[in-house]
Amino acid sequence: MAHIPDGVLSAPVLVTGALVSVGLLTVALRRLDYERLPPAAVLSAAFFVSSLISVPMGPSSVHLLLNGLMGLLLGWTAIPAILVALILQAAFFGFGGLLVLGVNTMNLALPALFCALVLAPWLQRCPPARIPWIGFAAGALGVLFTGLLVALSLGLSGEAFVPAAKVMVLIYPPLALVEGLITATTIGFLWRVAPEMLTREDNPRV
Repeated sequence: MAHIPDGVLSAPVLVTGALVSVGLLTVALRRLDYERLPPAAVLSAAFFVSSLISVPMGPSSVHLLLNGLMGLLLGWTAIPAILVALILQAAFFGFGGLLVLGVNTMNLALPALFCALVLAPWLQRCPPARIPWIGFAAGALGVLFTGLLVALSLGLSGEAFVPAAKVMVLIYPPLALVEGLITATTIGFLWRVAPEMLTREDNPRV
């Protein structure tokens, strides 16, 4: 799962995650698009609720992340949206923790930002038939990149966590497939009913 609890990671990993997240949040707030706040609130709430539906898989469990979808639709605004949801999850349900909040935010926000910078521009120039494929790529890559970052966070915190890191690498690909399909369906639906959310030349996402 994407929520690493307190007391697991080493101090250098915690400090690195905090610094990266603060840097990302600083840039995101400077680029904040107030027109995206309503969809950001909806997606943040969806991300918050999705973590409550966990599916056991091996020694761990998985749940939808939605960071690829958030990156496509929100751009930089996805970063504060993810942070708010993580804070609420830690405060109300004990998922993750406060000390590890920076690392958990980084692990979810960097893949979302990748989708915003690399994949979102293709939504405005590719034929409609390929729109769902971009959604699939965003959903799948968001999960896979998060899984890789979680595994790196654990592996860099000590040899004792290397087996857990290997497990993370194995359990994320099935989730990536499911989330890719969900994101593709969502993006395809939005293209049909609200294409302005995907193609807004006057208000670029990044």
